[in-house]
Amino acid sequence: MELSSLKTQVGKWLQGGPEGDIVVSSRVRLARNIRGYPFVSRASEQQIGGLEELLRETVLESGLDRELSYFRLDEMPGLEVEFLMERHLISRDHAEADWVRGVAFSAEEDVSMMVNEEDHLRMQVMTGGLNLHTAWEEVDRLDDHMASEVPYAFSPRYGYLTACPTNVGTGMRASAMLHVPALVLRQAMDRVLQVVHENGLALRGLFGEGTQGAADLYQLSNQVTLGISEEEVIKKVTRVAKEVADMERSTRETLMEKHEDELQDRIHRAWSLLVEACRLSSEESLHFLSHVRLGVELGLTPEVTLDKLNGLILLTLPAHLQTMEGREVDSLERNKLRARYIRERLGPVGA
Repeated sequence: MELSSLKTQVGKWLQGGPEGDIVVSSRVRLARNIRGYPFVSRASEQQIGGLEELLRETVLESGLDRELSYFRLDEMPGLEVEFLMERHLISRDHAEADWVRGVAFSAEEDVSMMVNEEDHLRMQVMTGGLNLHTAWEEVDRLDDHMASEVPYAFSPRYGYLTACPTNVGTGMRASAMLHVPALVLRQAMDRVLQVVHENGLALRGLFGEGTQGAADLYQLSNQVTLGISEEEVIKKVTRVAKEVADMERSTRETLMEKHEDELQDRIHRAWSLLVEACRLSSEESLHFLSHVRLGVELGLTPEVTLDKLNGLILLTLPAHLQTMEGREVDSLERNKLRARYIRERLGPVGA
């Protein structure tokens, strides 16, 4: 697989699913380490290189019903690494590391396996909509195959041993990406955070820990991995995701009942700027695309599909624009490219 083949398309996980009006996607990730090797932060260059070689061969024969492609991140240009990070195929930490490391992923981009991230191996499966159980079944099957090929670092008392103590136990993070523009507009995110914290979960931004909720997108995930089963985590995150989705729908109804004119004006302004602007920053485009996505669900915008808007949120990020252009460009030129690309994708709909 060539990365260039991905530059104008989006992964299967962005194409909708159950509760797809609010829940854009679901992800289940497992952290694993190999017995007999130090954690990456403690390993020598020789040990890290040996791990990469061992795991590369193993992940490419992962037993899945689809082929995986493997890339050595330390041998790739920085722009291509950032491109993979924007597509959620690798983490920010994995992108910014400076040692031998790699990633394998499927053509559909629903499966990704990071080698030598914080842990020796991080496996994830992503699905569209609220579908954590399906993602868990798939990554569990993948985990079983890997366990049959390489010995995991495991403690009968503590479970899977990980570089970060917060992952010890199941080593699992289950997350749902939520689009909650109405709650943001009504300044009701404190209520959401209260529900999230009461259930022992966390709410992070678009690209995970330490990031903000760009495009009104937030990742809901578990914090506890020790003393709780994988099935319990899946059930809890699913239940709270549905609760937040109901809060968002209720808030949308309130906005339509009490502030319809203001809401229409906000959404139509966002649409007009997207299809007319000559320059758009990344922050502006994400903000306007979020409003238009809300408008689609409320029937207040021209006919445009959610999966197209989901794709635009991804494809207009900085590394994607530069990859499509085939060269690195400064922020001013990126703003021009972004506006042109959005006009080309939405313009005919508006007309």
